[in-house]
Amino acid sequence: MKIGIIGTGAIGGTIAKKMVASGHNVKVNNSKQGEKLNARALELGASPATIENVVKDVDVIILSVPTVAIPTLPKDLFAKVPENVIVVDTSNYYPFRDADIDEIKNGKVESVWVSEQLGRPVIKAFNNLLAETLENGGKKTATENRIAMAVAGDDEEAKKVITGLINDAGFDAVDSGNLSESWRHQPGTPAYCTELNAEELKQALSDGIKEKAPSLRDKAIAALSSLPSYPSHPDIVKYNRRLFQKNSNT
Repeated sequence: MKIGIIGTGAIGGTIAKKMVASGHNVKVNNSKQGEKLNARALELGASPATIENVVKDVDVIILSVPTVAIPTLPKDLFAKVPENVIVVDTSNYYPFRDADIDEIKNGKVESVWVSEQLGRPVIKAFNNLLAETLENGGKKTATENRIAMAVAGDDEEAKKVITGLINDAGFDAVDSGNLSESWRHQPGTPAYCTELNAEELKQALSDGIKEKAPSLRDKAIAALSSLPSYPSHPDIVKYNRRLFQKNSNT
């Protein structure tokens, strides 16, 4: 499969490496140009591409940039991209980083907002796991207690394709519903960065409370940021689990 990835940070870069390792043809773009982009692409095993070319002649486009960067993409970036090309949004909204986006702060689902900015449908995936989990937590298909990842969107066939890529990355996929339901794996929900298996994730998606998610998101950031040293990966997962009493992994 031909995949274009915009953003090569902790999430986008890890996705690129995993897709290359699974035999996909991957090209990448980031905010750097020239030798810096070439070096990052070489590190990932992918091909460097300009922002215009990264979306050309591909089957899937993965957007892995901060939410605040979405409106800064070229306005006509997707104008000539065929409708059957799947666009995946991996972003998560954090006000301390992304500033105030009034529509999201007023309750609009993050990826619905992203879809509106791009002017085309998106699939929400690769957003509910920490970067270290994505890089090191994958397991072979059918492994017991394989960590699961949520995928949301309005196109069932597109979700099936992305489910396949999630499996290639080493994770089970759980369909969380239409794009309007993708809030169920946004920050501040039981499904977010808690490393659950498929059955546990299904329950966590059901247990989420949309109105409480922003305050829980901010509580987690404040608590983890106040620690004297940066918390370890296991400590972050443990903290996220403890935010939700019903979490079976608490």
